[in-house]
Amino acid sequence: MAGVGLRAAARRYLPRRDHGGPRAASSSPSCPGCGPPGPGAHCPGAPRSAPASAPAGGAEPSAHLWARYQDMRRLVHDLLPPEVCSLLNPAAIYANNEISLRNVEVYGFDYDYTLAQYADTLHPEIFSAARDILIEHYKYPEGIRKYDYNPSFAIRGLHYDIQKSLLMKIDAFHYVQLGTAYRGLQPVPDEEVIDLYGGTQHIPLYQMSGFYGKGPSIKQFMDIFSLPEMALLSCVVDHFLGHGLEFDQAHLYKDVTDAIRDVHVKGLMYQWIERDMEKYILRGDETFAVLSRLVAHGKQLFLITNSPFSFVDKGMRHMVGADWRQLFDVVIVQADKPSFFTDRRKPFRKLDEKGSLHWDRITRLEKGKIYRQGNLFDFLRLTEWRGPRVLYFGDHLYSDLADLMLRHGWRTGAIIPELEREIRIINTEQYMHSLTWQQALTGLLERMQTYQDAESRQVLAAWMKERQELRCITKALFNAQFGSIFRTFHNPTYFSRRLVRFSDLYMASLSCLLNYRVDFTFYPRRTPLQHEAPLWMDQLCTGCMKTPFLGDMAHIR
Repeated sequence: MAGVGLRAAARRYLPRRDHGGPRAASSSPSCPGCGPPGPGAHCPGAPRSAPASAPAGGAEPSAHLWARYQDMRRLVHDLLPPEVCSLLNPAAIYANNEISLRNVEVYGFDYDYTLAQYADTLHPEIFSAARDILIEHYKYPEGIRKYDYNPSFAIRGLHYDIQKSLLMKIDAFHYVQLGTAYRGLQPVPDEEVIDLYGGTQHIPLYQMSGFYGKGPSIKQFMDIFSLPEMALLSCVVDHFLGHGLEFDQAHLYKDVTDAIRDVHVKGLMYQWIERDMEKYILRGDETFAVLSRLVAHGKQLFLITNSPFSFVDKGMRHMVGADWRQLFDVVIVQADKPSFFTDRRKPFRKLDEKGSLHWDRITRLEKGKIYRQGNLFDFLRLTEWRGPRVLYFGDHLYSDLADLMLRHGWRTGAIIPELEREIRIINTEQYMHSLTWQQALTGLLERMQTYQDAESRQVLAAWMKERQELRCITKALFNAQFGSIFRTFHNPTYFSRRLVRFSDLYMASLSCLLNYRVDFTFYPRRTPLQHEAPLWMDQLCTGCMKTPFLGDMAHIR
């Protein structure tokens, strides 16, 4: 195709848009924050220098590439009829590990964001109270008061580099997702991020952060209450940078963290919720239905929470009724998780109805009584609830679930409220078409990369640009700054990796249990490993319904 430019070739070989298929991503605005593909974009099994099949009839290679592109667009459109969307159920329970509820005799629960689901309207209250504490008690600049909570800024699972004041999203392989690093409220250019970490996207988390994601250099924000904390931290950094104020990054981080902690420790959040439970507590009737159903089927229940008894008591009375404690065989408050699971030194203390501590030694845990602190080792000794017949639900992967699964062999269920919204996005036609075309285009790039003449390289570069733009569009469907909490562009996030490692089941809310029998068995789908996947979407789209690249790989046998 000598003398014919890339644009002319594209016009000649691109499919028409009047067949109802998705628009090409290249017609959308580019995303400057998205960098080159990260690690893992290349399939290690693909040949790197094997000759591709020659174009038919002596056609120019670039014409052959655009013809394949056109075929793929048509096939993708045909593969995705309208009814293919809405296949996922936001109220379903998803299994990482096979588990039969028939074998579960004991159910345990956290309280906040597990038994009690809170409305998002709680977050701006936490943000504003902590902001005012910074100004009034920590003497931070009055100008910080102009910032309001932005619910669309951050997502759960992000990491914060304290010394670099950098909030970022990291994947399962410890690589920063380019385009998702922010200092204050401003994105940090990809080149600067790479330079900050010695010329790489890789973050040595094992050197910089502990098992529970709490430092010393990098903190991971894992619970839902951390959303206002990330927002406030970013706003304060933004103010200091915008006004040219010098500050110590570690001091600023600690002050913001302490201000957020004060909102909890001083009981401000508890007061707001107690004053208007109808406003803040969601799905209380469904929580009651779950607990009643389990008890009716002979299951034993227990509660282990870090919240104080007076707060839990008021919330449970609102959701379940005054006799809520009769549903539970054991109730433990102010447990101090995750230390509760690892520290043997703290004994149980009994509380009376007024919250006063008793001094007598605890030799058994009685139904209807309230206990404070304690430790899991005494809990196991006194109850003999051990191993896989116990299933514990919580929202914090580290504080609630990690030690129970890794050290004690309990089954675990993660409550992930964000799952409902993400599934609704995944079910949209825009997402399905965008993702499927990305997969198909990626497969085409991989198979056609052996064409290395000048015009073919231009074609491949155009495809790579379109792929990057599609990735940015898909990311923005979830969150404009950070995308999905479960995925980077193609890899699982670090949050997802922990979710799979520390939970047998995960769901949007505890009420999802109502959709299943109490003897139901959850079977995880067999997710193919790279060497087990003969029928990826990109091979389907290229019409290759056999072992991938069989012809192209014949030379390596």
